[in-house]
Amino acid sequence: MSWTGFKKGISRAGTSLLQKTGQIERTVDREFADEELKYKTFEKECQALQKAAKGYSDAMKAMTATQGRLADTIDVFYSAADKASESAMAAHAYKRAVDDLDTGIARELEAPYRTTVMEPLGKMNAIFPVVNEQINKRNHKLLDYDAARSRLNKLIAKPSDDPTKLPRAQQEHDEAKEVFDLLNEQLISELPQLLDLRIPYFDPSFEAMIRMQCKFAEEGYEKLGGVQRYFADNVRDDYAGGQLDAQVESVLQEMRELTICGAS
Repeated sequence: MSWTGFKKGISRAGTSLLQKTGQIERTVDREFADEELKYKTFEKECQALQKAAKGYSDAMKAMTATQGRLADTIDVFYSAADKASESAMAAHAYKRAVDDLDTGIARELEAPYRTTVMEPLGKMNAIFPVVNEQINKRNHKLLDYDAARSRLNKLIAKPSDDPTKLPRAQQEHDEAKEVFDLLNEQLISELPQLLDLRIPYFDPSFEAMIRMQCKFAEEGYEKLGGVQRYFADNVRDDYAGGQLDAQVESVLQEMRELTICGAS
């Protein structure tokens, strides 16, 4: 920071302190305040959306990876018992389906998801620091304007013996007001435009995300649905009727009756 910038920073800090104690009048612009609030809400939502979108991508990768490990274990479990059994064939078919989802569909969707969802979100969030810098600059110029107005009002209320002070203070006031008004009006005009553009900007990303989710779900249903042909036709009917629950409970009871499982 230059020496001039440092002095301005000290001066603005002093002005801000005097405003808090009521010694300098603070300019309140309700129109700008309303637009800034809507903008800040949009900024917060975009940052949350980017975080959630990355979380979704990470969760999908974690799910397919976990599903793969689960399929490996099930395949080994049933193959060790009887490789020729229908259960072993079903376990192997499940493993193939899960591998296809992990190495095929999931990875095929990774690049499009990054391009159509993550990158647009990243570009939008990269705009906010630039806009925030303009808002901070506007706020600094407002402090300069308030300070110049206060000095001018004091000279008007109590004229100085130096006849050059009042014209100089008037000039400083007018210049400070002009700079502030320019930035203020620009932000009041363009912040709503930025918010209005968010829908057409995010529409393609939203559509792409839905399409990719549908594709993953459809492929998953198709591939995992093929595993069902290895089960007996009555399995689904038995499950719906609660008979499978009774079968599981019966097997558990047989296990409990084993000495090693605690039977006395």
